[in-house]
Amino acid sequence: MKQMTTISTNNKRIAKNTFALYFRQILVMLVSLYTVRIVLDTLGVEDYGLYTVVAGVVTMFSFLSGVMATASQRYFSFELGRGNLEQLKKIFNLTILIYALISILILLLSETIGLWFVSNKLVIPLGRESSAMWVYQFAVISFLFTIMTTPYMAMIIAREDMKIYAYMSIVDVSLRLGIVFLLRLISWDKLQLYGLLILAVTVITTSIYRTICLRKYKECKFSFFWDKKLFKEITSYSGWHLFGNIAYICKNQLINILLNQFFGPAIIAARGIATSVSQAITSFSQNFSTAIRPQIIKNYAANQKEAMLQLMFRGAKITYLLMYLFVLPLILEMSLILKLWLTTPPEYVVIFTQLVLLTALAESIAYPIMTAVQAIGKVKMYQLTIGIVSILLNLPVSWMILRMGAPPYSVAIVGLIATFILVIIRLFLLRRLMDYSIRSFIKIVLIPVCIISILSAILPVIVYYNLEQGIFRLCIVTILSIISIAVCSYFIGLNKEERQKTREVIVKYFHSKKKGLNFKKEV
Repeated sequence: MKQMTTISTNNKRIAKNTFALYFRQILVMLVSLYTVRIVLDTLGVEDYGLYTVVAGVVTMFSFLSGVMATASQRYFSFELGRGNLEQLKKIFNLTILIYALISILILLLSETIGLWFVSNKLVIPLGRESSAMWVYQFAVISFLFTIMTTPYMAMIIAREDMKIYAYMSIVDVSLRLGIVFLLRLISWDKLQLYGLLILAVTVITTSIYRTICLRKYKECKFSFFWDKKLFKEITSYSGWHLFGNIAYICKNQLINILLNQFFGPAIIAARGIATSVSQAITSFSQNFSTAIRPQIIKNYAANQKEAMLQLMFRGAKITYLLMYLFVLPLILEMSLILKLWLTTPPEYVVIFTQLVLLTALAESIAYPIMTAVQAIGKVKMYQLTIGIVSILLNLPVSWMILRMGAPPYSVAIVGLIATFILVIIRLFLLRRLMDYSIRSFIKIVLIPVCIISILSAILPVIVYYNLEQGIFRLCIVTILSIISIAVCSYFIGLNKEERQKTREVIVKYFHSKKKGLNFKKEV
């Protein structure tokens, strides 16, 4: 009985956190997309592409902070699941020291290898070399501030205090909206000004995050702590995540550099816009994944493996369906949407965006699987396999087909195929780490989402091919997509128990609304 009450409380917390994150994401997405449009218009296609690829060189070193971010969240959530707050404080203090060491290492790499690469290997338009170097230095400093924010963000997520995370995202995006207006008001080199303003936003948000955590969480008050054994444990766990993060870099930043070598900065602008759209949409599905992540880890720490598996299966299914809710109408109407958004979209941006969205959709189903692996902690074989396979499937193949004369968007096709293969590999790797049924995952998750994806697309596709392009068709396709996915998800995606809970929530919602209306009438 106690376990049932705990599960119910956890489900309410997940729903509450998901709602907070969705509220944040709607505003963030709208402002972000508007910001991209104005920045592109102000900088121009070439300078926007140049900023993307130059700042991307710095981001290449994010694999060092990325591995620690994953480790931090895992260890914080694990100790919270065990209720060991003293150990949590020790881990946080040790994590801060590790991040400081990473910052020094990234600064050295950025000012040696990174600086040499930008100066000698990137294709930079004539006369823009000085601006590119300024942007690079601003990006380095900005990235260092971002690194030192990560442990505080990890603690907020581990504590499941998503309101702070949501509000801070709104602050961040509001400041970035202010950049748009300052770009037009201040008379200076727009590319350099944009890099400087992004740095200013990063410094402000970093300071706010740190202040909030210091006031709210006792374990975030830093005091020097050193434990050689714990240091080895955390760095060993993080080290194996290194391969997964390097694979991510290959899939994103190195592909940008590859396209820069073959086609120049203008193509990077098209891929950069596609990535911005994908990140905005992906964040919606990741909100749910972020909300359930601490619970998956805490269930494993509390030895509640059955609850952990149920949450993983349900999370994979719902994460995908939430993503598909946006992806289906966007893919069908991408051409019109980009024309309305950007007025004159860069070449190849439509096909790039469609392929990147499909890749993000396929990848979304794997988020809870990744979290389950992190909870178990035995990441050596998993990260080695995923990292090596991902690198081999992305970078060398993309380079070869581009050398053969393939169009720029072919790298996105390679990425999509690689993602499908990696999802299957992840299922088998998790099976080696814990006792669960791949057949059950296929039956409960993969088969339903495939059927829903096909059936829910029928009506929107029919309308798409039978009406002329325009706002009316866009509205009809969007409405039909949402209704079709919602209906198919209810009858095919949910089991009997989940349908019953959904009905109870809906009835309770409308009942409360009805009571509110009756109260107003009486008053």
